[in-house]
Amino acid sequence: MIEARHLRVLRAVAATGSFSAAARQLGCTQPAVSQQMKALEASVGTPLLVRTGREMRLTQAGEALVRHASGILAGLTAAEEEVAAIAGLRAGRVRLVSFPSGSSTLVPTALAALRAAHPGTRVSLEEAEPPRSVALLREGDCDLALAFRYEKVRHGTGGGSREAPAAAEDWDDLVVRPLLTDRLVALVPERHRLARAESVAIGELAHEPWIAGCPRCRGQLVEVCEGAGFTPRIDFATDDYPAVVGLVGAGLGVAVLPQLAVESVRPRGVRTVRLEPAVRREIVALTLPDLAQVPAVAATLEQLARAAHAAGRG
Repeated sequence: MIEARHLRVLRAVAATGSFSAAARQLGCTQPAVSQQMKALEASVGTPLLVRTGREMRLTQAGEALVRHASGILAGLTAAEEEVAAIAGLRAGRVRLVSFPSGSSTLVPTALAALRAAHPGTRVSLEEAEPPRSVALLREGDCDLALAFRYEKVRHGTGGGSREAPAAAEDWDDLVVRPLLTDRLVALVPERHRLARAESVAIGELAHEPWIAGCPRCRGQLVEVCEGAGFTPRIDFATDDYPAVVGLVGAGLGVAVLPQLAVESVRPRGVRTVRLEPAVRREIVALTLPDLAQVPAVAATLEQLARAAHAAGRG
């Protein structure tokens, strides 16, 4: 294997014409130059220099290696400088995937702070809900995923329900950075009979038409309602949170959304009412163990955590 340090010595010998002159140029001893040249010739398996008295002449193989050495060493220097810039957060790229309500609430605050602190670090953003976002992370299509998981519903007696700690899911191979706990709230039209209520049990909405959100949120809604003793009649289903709010505001039904999702839109014609007992989801940032050591990824994780803390629930 050819080592960069040996190429530097060969180039110095070719430029100066002797081991002693090369040693002076490189700031080392003449025996050290001689030893490194012998090691290089041994690694390539052929003579590189012809020694005639005090003069050194390159063999054909030596000339070929010197011709390539400049490009190799220049490329290596450029690589070292680029890696140093990335390590020092003067450069770097982070590919972030986030679910929509996270993209419009936590992500802007985090990325603005990251840009202010490290303007050379670039972050790209793509939207995807879990589990797709987690799959993108594992497939190498992103470096960081903002995701969520709902607390597991335990069915209680008397038509009630209560929550257990969030399921571990299949994230054991990932670095999980908890950010905040997001409570679900009920959305009702502003003239609804429960619009002025301080809180509402989900069973009180059993006979209402429902507007459901993303597939995962839809599944969680059905599970919570069934835990309260009824199956919701879902008239409309949409992944678009503003559409959910608009349908509720038009009096077409009721909905349950995470508080973070409500904050991401401008609700008009609706009232939010606290659900009792509480239904929550945990917002987390996910990455791979090796990626967590990359300075730009670690800095983005830190800014996401600070944005969650600033939101008052991290």
